[in-house]
Amino acid sequence: MATMNFSIPDDIRDAFNREFSGQNKSAVIARLMQQAIAEADQQRRRQAAFKQLTAARAERPALTDAMARAARESGRP
Repeated sequence: MATMNFSIPDDIRDAFNREFSGQNKSAVIARLMQQAIAEADQQRRRQAAFKQLTAARAERPALTDAMARAARESGRP
């Protein structure tokens, strides 16, 4: 198992110690790190999906205003 050292503001350290008093703080930090890694991965996947969807936009046919109006009005009484 590895050891990591971080510098954090005193107020955050104090709040963390109060909130997680009596708990294994190393386990809490490890869980928070896992969550941060998962969130970063999810954000990367979302960005890749957005890029893929927006790149395909240029290849899709565009409707003119007249074509859109005709589609909305078709079949209406």
